[in-house]
Amino acid sequence: MHKDYQRVLFVGPGLNGGALGEAFRRELQRLRGDATGTRVIDTLDGFDGLWAALGEPLPADGAALLVVDLEPSSDSAYLDWLRDELGRLARAHPQAPQLWITAQALGRRGLDAALACASIDQHERHLSCDQVNAVPSDPDWSRVPPHARQVFLCTGPRCVRRGALPLWKTLRRELLRLDLLEQPGGVLLTRTACQFPCNLGPVLTVHPDGCWYRVQNDTQVLQLVEGHLLAGTALPQLQIAAPYAGNADA
Repeated sequence: MHKDYQRVLFVGPGLNGGALGEAFRRELQRLRGDATGTRVIDTLDGFDGLWAALGEPLPADGAALLVVDLEPSSDSAYLDWLRDELGRLARAHPQAPQLWITAQALGRRGLDAALACASIDQHERHLSCDQVNAVPSDPDWSRVPPHARQVFLCTGPRCVRRGALPLWKTLRRELLRLDLLEQPGGVLLTRTACQFPCNLGPVLTVHPDGCWYRVQNDTQVLQLVEGHLLAGTALPQLQIAAPYAGNADA
């Protein structure tokens, strides 16, 4: 583990714009001054700026870089993806930098420059980017599963509080029983983050029909499977009004 980093990249969405980004940069300047190698990279519109930063000249061969991750939705899957991408690019760099990333979900606590700076010295929480577990491969993961409709069930925090996870199990079990799950003419079932009409949750949407539903118990889930997903007829009594023409018979 490197105790000294020749370059520290603070990376996350919204760092170059808005009041929060401006306050973060101002506080970062106060805490780190003109520390050599400090960069702020905004990923709101993508990661091109980060990829480009890895191609810039380094102070020396084998220099150590730290990416301070400020992505608010950071989790293990995201970090593994980012580490893998960073490691691949680092290995292609003429000077082969030794690359590390913070693993503290800093972005979930807002744009806090003091926490971000403190994380630089918390070496036990840094992960190397050159030893990432390979993503398993499977031929089926290179094609879209067969289906006629895709059902999105919200498992955001408010819908989960209203019982979405048990309803997910009921829905999946019933689709399996009817042999409708990922079959021609059947259903592709997907869990989502917040779909936004939280006060009307648990929220379930059926596409391409454009139908929005509020499902509150197992009985309603079974009604939806039988009526809409099996018979092909929307259930007005369960529907949420949507601002487009999707609330009619499928």
